[in-house]
Amino acid sequence: MDTQDGNIMTIKQRITTIFLSCCLAFSAHAQLQQLDFVVAQVDDDIILHSELQQRIEMIKRQNRGNTLPNDALLRDQVLERMIIESIQLQMADRGGIRISEAQLNDALERIALQNDMSLPQFQQAMEAEGTSFQMAREQIRTEMRISRVQRFQVGERIQITDQDVDYFLASDLGRMASSAEYNLAHILIATPENASASDIRNAQNKANTLVQQLRAGADFKQVAIANSNARNALEGGDLGWRKEAQLPSLFAPIATQLAVGEISDPISSSGGFHIVTLLDKRGGATQIITQTKVRHILLQPNELRDEQQSQQLIQMLHQRLQAGEAFADLAREHSDDPGSGSQGGDLGWVNPGDMVPEFDQTMQRTANNTLSEPFQSQFGWHILTVEDRRETDIGVELQRNQIRQMLYSRRFEEELPIWLRKIRAEAYVDVKERQ
Repeated sequence: MDTQDGNIMTIKQRITTIFLSCCLAFSAHAQLQQLDFVVAQVDDDIILHSELQQRIEMIKRQNRGNTLPNDALLRDQVLERMIIESIQLQMADRGGIRISEAQLNDALERIALQNDMSLPQFQQAMEAEGTSFQMAREQIRTEMRISRVQRFQVGERIQITDQDVDYFLASDLGRMASSAEYNLAHILIATPENASASDIRNAQNKANTLVQQLRAGADFKQVAIANSNARNALEGGDLGWRKEAQLPSLFAPIATQLAVGEISDPISSSGGFHIVTLLDKRGGATQIITQTKVRHILLQPNELRDEQQSQQLIQMLHQRLQAGEAFADLAREHSDDPGSGSQGGDLGWVNPGDMVPEFDQTMQRTANNTLSEPFQSQFGWHILTVEDRRETDIGVELQRNQIRQMLYSRRFEEELPIWLRKIRAEAYVDVKERQ
């Protein structure tokens, strides 16, 4: 009986243990389930508590050392930002807006380059700060998708007309913004206060001698350091970049007429004689560039021709061109560039930087009426020939394009908040009570 009772007690104890274990497991599971929950529903999307906390922590890491709002206010601000993001991302989904891995990698490389890092160095720096590179990567993808939605929805409604550009150029702000900037350097050969005629003559003679040396090729910076009495002599006389209205009135009329690298005659003043040179110039209505008239043949791998066969064919075409066959004829027959192939490979007049780097560099190295060696770019294998070069002033066109872009950006910044408020008001948003 005792043994039987003992067995009964053992079974009861086991049942109790199992029951308690199940209760504890259920309780633990329930607690785990409570760790994550919906904090907001946004149209067909939801925002989870874990996502919100993750974003808050990332913002805190990024702003370490800066003053942030209290936790409750920060939570509300971040949640509102995520709601607006969700609305736009759902618009991106409906519009089929995607960011490929290649596009994302290009964007990350540009960001790394802006921080003077390679992509691996950029990744290491982020992880050293406690930021998940994968999370940052996906956040950048999100921002790129949102940016495209904004450009399509807001940007395409903004039209900047020629009249808008004309009005801006005619305004005081427009005249200031569009005026040229000059990077000048100067040398001062000072005369003493109450200078005698002999003092003035000696200073003028020294200035004339220095001008001759400079025009003969002497380094302006070294001459300024050795001879100038100006305050910035040790900086080689460099005055930095200045608008015309900011130039010293004594030599502004002369300086603005100088060509880059040209040395002025000595300019007399009450304090001595000045020598001015134009180190560089930018902006304004004049900008001379060298345009190149170029033809090319492009071969791309396809279903019938792989990379190696494309390379072999471009080499064969190069030999035929060297033997005297017409470039235009071979381009019409073989080039895979749909734009220029039917035109005998003619790309017209090309500005520096218009083409991909490999093409641009080869074009710059190739002399007039000369055939390049075959070379490869991201588009395939090329041969190019340079037919001519010319100096062209694109200053007015460039200036108007810059102003057009500036006016577009200004209008975009004005319209974007209005649009964001509109889509926020039209969306179904249910913010849950805190749990």
